[in-house]
Amino acid sequence: MSCYTPCRPCQPCGPTPLANSCNEPCVRQGQDSTVIIEPSPVVVTLPGPILSSFPQNTVVGSST
Repeated sequence: MSCYTPCRPCQPCGPTPLANSCNEPCVRQGQDSTVIIEPSPVVVTLPGPILSSFPQNTVVGSST
């Protein structure tokens, strides 16, 4: 975390590999902007023919 000192208020540390470790304190300083990731509602749409063929197959199988 030697990069923490030169990375004052969210300034880019440069193309050095330490830039990744320097981005952590910079991001933590900017906690005012909170990003809330809400899970989108997952709608599973089953094709009609497969749904309607299931009860038909069971009815045909039980009536045989």
